Amino acid sequence: MKLIIQIPCYNEAASLPETLVALPRQIDGIDSIEILIIDDGSDDNTSGAARRFGVDHIVRHRTNRGLAAAFQSGINKALAEGADIIVNTDADNQYEGQDICKLVAPVLAGEADIVVGDRGVRDNAHFGPFKRLLQMFGSATVKRLSNTQITDAVSGFRAISRAAAQKINITSSFSYTTEMLIQAGRKRMAVVSVPIRTNGAIRPSRLFKSIPQFIINTAATMIRSYAMYNPLKVFALAGGIAALIGSAPILRFVYFYLIGHSNGHIQSLVIGGSLIVLGVVAIMFGAVADLVGRNRQLLEQSLERLRHVED
Repeated sequence: MKLIIQIPCYNEAASLPETLVALPRQIDGIDSIEILIIDDGSDDNTSGAARRFGVDHIVRHRTNRGLAAAFQSGINKALAEGADIIVNTDADNQYEGQDICKLVAPVLAGEADIVVGDRGVRDNAHFGPFKRLLQMFGSATVKRLSNTQITDAVSGFRAISRAAAQKINITSSFSYTTEMLIQAGRKRMAVVSVPIRTNGAIRPSRLFKSIPQFIINTAATMIRSYAMYNPLKVFALAGGIAALIGSAPILRFVYFYLIGHSNGHIQSLVIGGSLIVLGVVAIMFGAVADLVGRNRQLLEQSLERLRHVED
């Protein structure tokens, strides 16, 4: 049983050594542990720092492509290197390395495909009140959209079985965390949480520059991911709302027509008719998008079979 610990990095030469030192070198049930660094276009010699500490694999992007792309590159490399379990952690030592034992335990026991480290957001001393509220609201939203029982949706501390990794295809340009859970829920994977420990932040996040930017990007990722896997539901809802709103001015016109005062109310008929047409068009787009989604599922299944063949 091979475990590969992957660490996406962007200018992490200063913090990476401490993170590497904290990683476990032996875990019960694991025959070998290897470390994979994804250098996402760093300009501070992050790769050099990784080599000095003897990491087993380094994947380097020529330019900074973002966390989601770095994560997917790591998954692809780990699968190619024969990983049976893949653990993703951060380079800034936010997560306690020894808790990797907790993460892999449900996968080893055959109880989970994906395990997410729960930072205990509600009581975490390293989080301020606003961040706690934001994290809890976001996790509750992702929990509903993904139909998974996850309480810390944006935690990057995760263990993934080989079979699950072969099915995951991240398309977001921002972060993999929420999209991965929505995919996992849609694909009926077993996803569980385990409590883990965290260390204090040593620097501001490099994923986003401000809280509003994080909220906007995360919300866009959730909407896009949910719409990708549930297009008919999303477009039918949008179309139904438009048609419902459009029915109001039409009913208004009918009322005035029945009492003999239809003159001057033609605009209600035009507006209502336009909204109903838009609603019907939206539902038709949803049907087409659903068919396209079925084709995407076939392509994903083909990619999964190809990955199995490459094994």
